[in-house]
Amino acid sequence: MTYPRLVARNLMRHPLRTILTTLSIALSIFLVCAVLTLPSALDAIMERAASNVRIAVHHKAGFTYWLPGAYMHKVRNLPGVIGVNEYSWFGGVYDEPKNMFPNFAVDPETVEQVWPDYHIAPEALARFKRIRNGALVGDDTMRKFGWRIGQNVTLKGTIFPIELTFEIVGTIGGMANPTMFWFSRKYLDEAMESRGGFNRVGMIWLRAASPEQVDGIVAQVDALFRNSEAEVAAETEKAFIGSFMATFQGLLRVILLVGFLVVGAVVLIAANTSAMGIRERIPEIAILKSLGFRRGPILAALLAESSLQGLVGGLLGAGAAYAILEALRVAGKTGFTGVLGPLGGFRMSPGVAAEGVAVALVVGFVAGLVPAWNGARTNVIEALRRLF
Repeated sequence: MTYPRLVARNLMRHPLRTILTTLSIALSIFLVCAVLTLPSALDAIMERAASNVRIAVHHKAGFTYWLPGAYMHKVRNLPGVIGVNEYSWFGGVYDEPKNMFPNFAVDPETVEQVWPDYHIAPEALARFKRIRNGALVGDDTMRKFGWRIGQNVTLKGTIFPIELTFEIVGTIGGMANPTMFWFSRKYLDEAMESRGGFNRVGMIWLRAASPEQVDGIVAQVDALFRNSEAEVAAETEKAFIGSFMATFQGLLRVILLVGFLVVGAVVLIAANTSAMGIRERIPEIAILKSLGFRRGPILAALLAESSLQGLVGGLLGAGAAYAILEALRVAGKTGFTGVLGPLGGFRMSPGVAAEGVAVALVVGFVAGLVPAWNGARTNVIEALRRLF
């Protein structure tokens, strides 16, 4: 009888208990791996979406306040600015409110100047400029509703008291939010004429000629509208996305806390299971000691049982997390509208999987340490009295 065989035979003494304990560790490690991936997901979203030459200009009081339409003309003449566009939230609903997606009125003429990294097809841009009610739609939204290019869709406004019908002329790809829906601001203005018009814009996007000019343009914009009827805040696109993502930080901390509480609970469960198994084998441990086995090898064998359970659970949990998240990513289900929400556009790195396995190994070791120590230092005479 070898030590590895002894460990294996003891683990399979109660197969159901061993399997359930291992699966509980696997589930906790699955959650830990997903939680450990969230911070890098936020960073990846920012790096993927942010440009180092785009500048967001919005109302200083917040995103829900409108800016005068005349601001568009003033910022066009600033030195170093090579592209200006607007972003006016329409808030349209396609079928029901729970399926709302971001839809904005923009200027078709300058889309390519401000967002060249979105790689919108030239023919789609040409149609967007030519067709009065044309719309460019993100890939995820197209897939979610089963839309196709050339199809007409109607959005009911939640901010504007109108319904608008659009013809889908192309898709938005590149580094854009895959749920985006863009349409012409002129079309919105025409629809609002009978209701008194609407000469306001939600946000203004600027594109600088070079990264070196960004700070100067930000300072010029702030100075241009200081003490005006609607003061503005100008910031880089990375800073703008960062302020938006900051709303998720509180949720992220809660998720991290819950994840590690789950791990703590699993440690207690595994420790209880290990203690039960060792208590059942106290007489056997006493016989081993009476035959000359020393405390160290017995302690190592007992610790090996719980550590092996942790290792197997870690491999199962981390492997499942990696496989599932990768499959969702390949299937296009981890975007902003996917099953994981706005934090879903990410993949789990092998490093995070290795961290999950390491955590599981520590869980198994810690869970078995105290029961194994107590079992290894069992008094032979007292234990044999229980047997005979």
